[in-house]
Amino acid sequence: MKLSAADWRRRLGSPWWRGAAAVLAGALPMLSFPAPSLWWFAYVALVPWILLVRSAPTARRAAYDGWLGGLGFMLAVHHWLLPSLHVFTVVIAALLGALWAPWGWLTRRFLAGVPSAGQVVAALFVLPSAWLMVELVRSWEGLGGPWGLLGSSQWDVEPALRLASVGGVWLLSFLLVAVNVAVAVLVAVRRSRVPAIAGLVATAAATSAAWVWSPRPDVDGRVRIAVVQPGVIDGVGGAEKRFAREEALTRQLAGQDVDLVVWGESSVGFDLADRPDLANRLAALSRQVDADILVNVDARRSDRPGIYKSSVLVGPEGPTGDRYDKMRLVPFGEYVPARSLLGWATSVGKAAGEDRMRGTGQVVMNVGDGLRIGPMVCFESAFPDMSRHLARDGADLLLAQSATSSFQQSWAPEQHASLAALRAAETGRPMVHATLTGVSAVYGPSGERVGSWLGTDASASEVYDVPLAHGVTPYARFGEWPVYAALLILAALGATEGARSLRVRRAGPSPRVPPARTAHESPARPGR
Repeated sequence: MKLSAADWRRRLGSPWWRGAAAVLAGALPMLSFPAPSLWWFAYVALVPWILLVRSAPTARRAAYDGWLGGLGFMLAVHHWLLPSLHVFTVVIAALLGALWAPWGWLTRRFLAGVPSAGQVVAALFVLPSAWLMVELVRSWEGLGGPWGLLGSSQWDVEPALRLASVGGVWLLSFLLVAVNVAVAVLVAVRRSRVPAIAGLVATAAATSAAWVWSPRPDVDGRVRIAVVQPGVIDGVGGAEKRFAREEALTRQLAGQDVDLVVWGESSVGFDLADRPDLANRLAALSRQVDADILVNVDARRSDRPGIYKSSVLVGPEGPTGDRYDKMRLVPFGEYVPARSLLGWATSVGKAAGEDRMRGTGQVVMNVGDGLRIGPMVCFESAFPDMSRHLARDGADLLLAQSATSSFQQSWAPEQHASLAALRAAETGRPMVHATLTGVSAVYGPSGERVGSWLGTDASASEVYDVPLAHGVTPYARFGEWPVYAALLILAALGATEGARSLRVRRAGPSPRVPPARTAHESPARPGR
């Protein structure tokens, strides 16, 4: 049945229909991310949501539309968590979705009805800034971290990667929202098309300027990095079987002149101090392939209480002493926030039964021949500040050891692998994303792919010829400046609104005009 415009307007007058439309509109940007990876869709994916919110009958309804759209966005981006967290995924999405309520209110504030040219220009700055604040708040580790930032949908677009080297993923998100706002105005408000077109031209000009003037990483060397991906190994004795498989795959690298061998997250399920037999086997492997091996130990430590996930470098003589303990843990997956209140999550899903322990600082490791590596573990690769700090601390090569074993049949492995391209482009350092079960990937210092991905069906060892570069990108030098600019824009908006409200209060209420006298009535007694 085909619905007319009047039918749609009538249905959107119902809170239930409108709420469902908001959830669906908020979920649409998911198609821009891997695995669909329709990167171009990100430039219009917010338009239905913006059009819906601007048509809200009241400011409160616009805030509700923002909240429900945020729920749809978070649920779509994290849908692969449903098998693990079940209904708790919806609860988390609803809580985080509330962050978009102010964004919805501001959308109606600037775009409702027939906005003036000034309102459209303001919207092109204010709405992307408000969106960036949402991304900043939800990037806190305790709220799930920066997974699904809108700008990360552009991981495979060369001009976007150039912009990432200037302002990080934050600049990409800002410009994407600005483009969506401009397109929404072009679609819905014929009288305001001039400032909307000007906004699109300005965005194109900024991209062109970044392409021409931003410094490009100069390749000044190469290293050969081997990634060992054992694949899915289930059943009793899985840790021992996985180690044996990784051992066999590593032996195949003998004679291939590799500089470093990288195993995935939780590749070793025993503390090497408690298992000298495993440490000796790793040392023998290192001698056989003539390269250090970076493993990841997921086990209870013998020298301190608790379970840690640790990147451990092993050389020909055994563990070298270089060790990085994971700092940022996955909520519910590796610890339960406020366990005394939320511990029930373990009974409805696969939340961590025992909290992992945190490391205290990032580490840059020396791997011989002057090569310095900066390891991260799992979803730490989603945090732009961590890779930036490693690059500034002297890392030549960024590494992420990951395991997405629980999400093999979802979009999560492709999403995770794509993040390394942005971290490489932001810092001007190549990055290796090594996993247990795929997707494993390697990117050069401009974010370009190096070699082919190891998919979720692969059990193999692969050698990558990785280019090195040592320049400093604008993002590495200046950090999250788009976030600070967005804060200034919103502060200016707050100051302007505050000054306007103050002027209204000082002016006082409008004077009452006394009733006019006529020949047949008086002001005191009308009708006489």
